Amino acid sequence: MTLPEITPDALPDDAYLLDVRENEEWVAGHAPGAVHIPLGELQARVEEVPHDRQVFVVCRVGGRSAHAAMWLNHIGRDAVNVDGGMQSWAVTGRPMVSETGETPYVA
Repeated sequence: MTLPEITPDALPDDAYLLDVRENEEWVAGHAPGAVHIPLGELQARVEEVPHDRQVFVVCRVGGRSAHAAMWLNHIGRDAVNVDGGMQSWAVTGRPMVSETGETPYVA
């Protein structure tokens, strides 16, 4: 099975974006409206992930999110990996926010 992927600039505006990075990475900068579930917590918190809509999964560069998306698809969710992760997100100029009030960045 091929893992579906999408580039950050092709994401729909109303996308459900699941960020699977670690807490420090999330705090430094993330997409507005994204949902944060670190990869290590995903199995325990999977019921927080919607069953009824496509889920776009992002991490720093795309490796962790690819693993998360593959697993989510394996258990019956409709998951798509965000190619290039938050690094590509930042390069394409998509908006970011931080939890610190500082200028957001990809950690």
